[in-house]
Amino acid sequence: MELNLQPLSTTCFVSGQPFTEGARVASFLVRDPQSPEILRYDVLESAMGDFQPGNGTVVCRWVHPYKPRRAGENPDRALKLTTENLFLTLADPAAEATPETTRLVLFLALMLERKRILRPRGRTADGLKNRYEHARTKQVYELPADELSPEFFVQVQEQLSVLVGEPKAPSV
Repeated sequence: MELNLQPLSTTCFVSGQPFTEGARVASFLVRDPQSPEILRYDVLESAMGDFQPGNGTVVCRWVHPYKPRRAGENPDRALKLTTENLFLTLADPAAEATPETTRLVLFLALMLERKRILRPRGRTADGLKNRYEHARTKQVYELPADELSPEFFVQVQEQLSVLVGEPKAPSV
C-alpha cells in the first residue's frame, strides 16, 4: 500500500500561524470524495477544535511535537507514504494515539510482521502490550495486546476503504 501525501506543513491550516519547534501539532489524513487523493492537514493542537475537513472524511489523526526539517533533508522522500512509513509515523511514542489510529497501527503491525519488517519480541511484564522490534532501526514499539476479533477487522476494513477507496468490482 502506497499513498502520496504532502509533507508536514510549516504553518497551521486553521490559523496560518507558523509552527515553532516543540509545538504540539495535530495531523489529519482526510479522504476527499471528489478526488482519489488523501489530503494531510496540520493544525496546532490549540486550534484543533476549529478544524473542519469540509466534505472530506477524517481517516485518522495523531498529535505530535513539531520538528522542523533539517537542512539538506529531501522532502520528496516523505511524499511517498508506505505501509512502513505510516506505521512509524503513527506508532511514534511522541504521538498521541486515538482509538482509530491504534486500530490502524495494530493492523499495520500485522502486515509488517508478515513482511519481516517488524519482529515480535514478546509481551511487556504486565502482559498488556506486545513488543515489536523494527528490523532496520532496532527501535522497539509497544502496542496494545488486544484480541483481534472479527469486529476489529470490520472496523479496519472500513478505515482502509476510506483511506484507499472502495475495491473495484471485477470486470466480466
